[in-house]
Amino acid sequence: MSETVPAAAPAAPAPAAKAAAKKQKKGAGGSKARKPAGPSVTELITKAVSISKERKGLSLAALKKALAAGGYDVEKNNSRIKLGLKSLVTKGTLVQTKGTGASGSFRLSKK
Repeated sequence: MSETVPAAAPAAPAPAAKAAAKKQKKGAGGSKARKPAGPSVTELITKAVSISKERKGLSLAALKKALAAGGYDVEKNNSRIKLGLKSLVTKGTLVQTKGTGASGSFRLSKK
């Protein structure tokens, strides 16, 4: 019996070491996030609004047209545009002159 117990004891640490190695590989591989090459959506939105000459602000439809003219895929990233607008309004970078949520007109704040 004493011969069987030592044989089982070295076998138990080996799977534990493999499991720890797998966890380390997953942690290291998962921490690397892919960074997009171009500017962020919020930067594109602020740039388009700042270029606009509209006194009461740039509407959502006009903003989408401006982004599409700049080469941004509006249909694919529609939800990102809306989220970016909402976040810029909550941060105070943009002021919503008309509408609620992501619809309406937006202009730069005076801050």
